[in-house]
Amino acid sequence: MTAVDLTLSERRARPAGRANWLTVPVILGLIVCAGWLVIALTIPLWSPYDPLATSGLPLLPPGAQHLLGTDALGRDVLARTLYGARASLPLAFAVIAGGVTIGCLLGGLAGFFGGWPDGILMRLTDVTLAFPAILLAMVMTAALGPGLFHAGIAMVIVWWPIYARLLRAQILSVKEQAHVEAAVAAGVGRSRLMRVHILPLAITPVLVNATMDLGQVVLLAAGLSFIGLGANPPTPEWGLMINDGTIHFYQWWVALGPGLAILSLVLAFNFVGDGVRDLLDVRTPGRSP
Repeated sequence: MTAVDLTLSERRARPAGRANWLTVPVILGLIVCAGWLVIALTIPLWSPYDPLATSGLPLLPPGAQHLLGTDALGRDVLARTLYGARASLPLAFAVIAGGVTIGCLLGGLAGFFGGWPDGILMRLTDVTLAFPAILLAMVMTAALGPGLFHAGIAMVIVWWPIYARLLRAQILSVKEQAHVEAAVAAGVGRSRLMRVHILPLAITPVLVNATMDLGQVVLLAAGLSFIGLGANPPTPEWGLMINDGTIHFYQWWVALGPGLAILSLVLAFNFVGDGVRDLLDVRTPGRSP
């Protein structure tokens, strides 16, 4: 069987394997992600409470007027939880977009050209990956100063080496395939070779990893805010709210809302990532920090 015949047979076999990608967890993940996205876009239009203003007595337990109670300053916990999506979701998408862009650019150059560019870029990624993700993010955010923007920059620095190494490995694998060697022998230019014959096959694991990493960014952003290196008060941000909940430990409702929000969004992104992996037929999508 020739390389062309093998490729055609693989393409015919894939749709049967893709038929079962839309499972119940994937559907639930899509619903949760869509719900949080709608909340983030529309919450100012229908929220009965201002997340920054006092709307009741301090530390009121959940009731008819405040479904998740109020915090130590009398602010509605449910309103602040819902407004927290406006901080966490854009940050997650921006960090992943930045990490994928930088990582794919550098990893693509390293894998395609090899030689000394490959050596320099891979040693740089090795140095970055040598540090635990949370530790590196803490150091970078502390150096830049607290704030969501600086936390986002720090997390891009944490994530881009993952995508650089993943795409480089995929490109090196694809370059050995018969159709790429045939294209080189036919005199296809480097630009077209990369765009048409290599990148479409190599980019799939990166897309899967990026989908699953969205939840990890939400979690890391909340962790940075929890220790005072992320969002600044009085921003309604989930990590800050959980920090307030540790101060008022016996008022459990203060941390309940943001905790459930983080849990639901992280699980949803992971479910959707599993579905994307099955849809695109990726068996080894790499790792997250």
